[in-house]
Amino acid sequence: MSFDPNGVGIANGNLFGFPVTEQEADIVMIPIPWDATASYGKGTSDGPQAILDASTQLDFYHPKLENAYQTKIFLTPISKEWKEINAKLCIEGVEYIDFLENGGKLEENADFQQTVHSIAEAQIALKENLKQRATELMSQGKLVGVLGGEHSTPLGLIEAIDAKGEAFGILQIDAHADLRDAYEGFDQSHASIMFNCLKNCSNLIKLVQVGIRDIAQSEVDIIENSNGRVSTYFDWNLKEGQFNGETWSSQVDRIIADLPSNVYISFDIDGLSPELCPNTGTPVAGGFKLEEINYLLFKLVESGKRVVGFDLNEVAPGKDDDWDANVGARALWNLICAVEKNRRLHKA
Repeated sequence: MSFDPNGVGIANGNLFGFPVTEQEADIVMIPIPWDATASYGKGTSDGPQAILDASTQLDFYHPKLENAYQTKIFLTPISKEWKEINAKLCIEGVEYIDFLENGGKLEENADFQQTVHSIAEAQIALKENLKQRATELMSQGKLVGVLGGEHSTPLGLIEAIDAKGEAFGILQIDAHADLRDAYEGFDQSHASIMFNCLKNCSNLIKLVQVGIRDIAQSEVDIIENSNGRVSTYFDWNLKEGQFNGETWSSQVDRIIADLPSNVYISFDIDGLSPELCPNTGTPVAGGFKLEEINYLLFKLVESGKRVVGFDLNEVAPGKDDDWDANVGARALWNLICAVEKNRRLHKA
C-alpha cells in the first residue's frame, strides 16, 4: 500500500489513515457504538469515533514490529442506525437506573419492565448481527476485532470464534470481573460479558482475568467454583507481590502459562490506572500503566500462542478534552501491533 509513515495523518475514514480496503485487509475491526446498559457513566458509545479521530495523530514506528505502518487493518463504518437506537434506549435506561437507585422495584413497574425488554431485545439483535458479520469475515481469512462501546459489545464475535469448534481462552484486562449473572435486570449487561462467555461458549476452556479490583461476592463465588476454568489475577495480589520483590515479568510469565494455545484478548480500558481513562464508564483506583499492558501483550506474542480475536472497549471521550481518546488510540495501536506481529509469526 502507498502510505507515508512520516507524513501528516490523513482522515480517510480508516484507522490511522491507512489506505486499506476491507478486501485488502488482514485485520478487520467492527466498531459498535453502544452503551445502553452502562450504569455509572455514559459516553462509551462515542468511543469508536473518538478513537478513529485521534488515531491519525499517532506516529507509526513501533519498536516491537518491523514496518508497523504496513499493517493491513480496516475499520468498518460506524453504524448510524445503531448509534440512534442506542441514544434512544440510553434515555430510557438512565430513567430506569435512577428509579432503581431511588429504591424502585422492577417487578412493580410495567413501564420499566418494557424498557428492560426493549434493551435486551436490541442487544440480542446486535449480538446476532455481529456474530454473522464476524463469521463471514473469518471465512475470508480475516482476523476480526471489535471496537466498543461498552464491554457487552464483543459477545457476538466471541460466540463466532467459539462456533469454529477449537478450544480457546480469553485474556481479560479489566478492573471488573464482569461475571454477574445479570445486572440491574440486564442479562446482556456490560457487567455480565464474561459470565455470558462462560455460559454460551462450550469451547472456551480458560478465562484469565488480569487487574481485577472491583468485584462482588457472587463473582468471587463463580471464580472459586469454576474448577480452574477461571483464573483471576487480582490487582491487589499483583501489587502485593511487587511490593515483596516480585517482578512484573515473572507475573506475566505465570499469566501467560495459564492460557491455552489459542487466545482471545479482551481489553477494557478501565484496566488501566484511571488517570489514563478518567471518563470511562466505571473508573477504579489502581490498575496498570499502558507500558505494563504492552509488555504483557508482546510477551504473549513471543510465547507462541495464537491470537484468534480481540477487542478494545469502554473508551469514553471527555467533554472538555481528548485525553481518553488519545490514550485509547495509543492502546489500540499497541494492541493492533501485537496482533499483527502474532499474525505474521503464525503465517510464516
